[in-house]
Amino acid sequence: MLVNIHKHRISLLLFFAALVTGNVNSQVWTLQQCIDTALVNNKNLQISRNSSEIGDQRHKEARATLIPKVNVNADYRYYANLPYQFMPLSAFGGPDGQFKEVQFGVPHNINANLQLTMSLYNPQVYGAIQSTKIGAEISGLQVQKTTEQIFFEISNLYYNAQILNSQRAFIDSNLINNKKLLKNLQLLKEQLLAKGADVSKVQLQIDQLTNQGEIIGNKYEQVINALKFIMGISGERHIGIEPLSLYHPDNRDYKNASTIEFRLSEIQSKLLVSELRTLKNSRLPSLALYGFYGVSGFGYDKQPYEFLKFYPIGYGGLQLTYPLFNGSITQRKINQKKLEVRNSELQQSLITEQTNMQIDNARQQRLVAQHSLETTRSQIALGQSVYGQTILQQAQGTAGLPDVLLADNALREAQQNYLTAVVEYLKADLELKKLTGNILNK
Repeated sequence: MLVNIHKHRISLLLFFAALVTGNVNSQVWTLQQCIDTALVNNKNLQISRNSSEIGDQRHKEARATLIPKVNVNADYRYYANLPYQFMPLSAFGGPDGQFKEVQFGVPHNINANLQLTMSLYNPQVYGAIQSTKIGAEISGLQVQKTTEQIFFEISNLYYNAQILNSQRAFIDSNLINNKKLLKNLQLLKEQLLAKGADVSKVQLQIDQLTNQGEIIGNKYEQVINALKFIMGISGERHIGIEPLSLYHPDNRDYKNASTIEFRLSEIQSKLLVSELRTLKNSRLPSLALYGFYGVSGFGYDKQPYEFLKFYPIGYGGLQLTYPLFNGSITQRKINQKKLEVRNSELQQSLITEQTNMQIDNARQQRLVAQHSLETTRSQIALGQSVYGQTILQQAQGTAGLPDVLLADNALREAQQNYLTAVVEYLKADLELKKLTGNILNK
């Protein structure tokens, strides 16, 4: 029955921790509210989403290369000196092997035309479309990875803030006990039943607890500021957190799912295979359709033959391009890409083995932390019981101040061990969620 009473005391103590140490005007935020706010306001996540949109636009850009292209061209030239051509004299009845320079044309030349080009088959274009599609998938996974990282960081900070709040609550409780003890000793000293050194020892312990409370309070504010920064809200805004009640682990296990890191390595390997295929296909010929229509204008601006006349021109055709030989550059690129693909396959295997090892370690660490939680929880109840009994014995004169201080130190050590066990369990549980791909699952 005594143990149950002390458990309720601990729960009440931790529940009122936020009220005792927090800002009365602070809004209490749950962990889920902090996460939801960060998913909207966090700038790193916004950058990641923009990068994903850039990947989508690149894929659309690559696909747009298959759409016919139409260009309008216009050109005007005025020849101050008309170009020369050499005419063979034999064309006019002269001797063979002799030539005469002649200027052809008119000074004003105008050209205006429409040019149509359309790729019918180009392995490089199709390879780029496939690669940008895979790149867009990678960008999407990067958004998920950033989301997981934000979830992980906020959860860690929130848990740390709860632990620090609980530490302050324990210190406040210990201060109350020590101040009561100091008051009793001061009364006994006035009655010459206690030594001044005993009063000084308790006063020193109170000063130490007060200093520890200030240090923990400063750490708490730093953690809250970091939490607000990741959430993307103003640093001047006052927020509070839910108090950490007497913690009971749920002991549930998580099914292994594909982690973001493994899925990223899979898609990156897929991208390398696509790039290798594109390099191999670059040896194939490409075929394009083109068309041309326009007018050519010729003008002369001197008397008595001033004129400006336009003549139409138009044609269409097919263009076949075949890379016959480029100095074995393509083959060297293919060899490099094959090695990159092989390294990617090895990286996937390495990630799988490493993740399995980390999952086993996280499960073991969580199990150890769970046992430690159960042990330290009972130690706190026992420490409070021993402290209470020692205080009664001291009042009855059957226990001295050293016994009281020893019981107080034992209680504080049990409290710290309990908080350490809670931290270790929460971190191990969070790490296990991340490693098994369940960090975003509620």
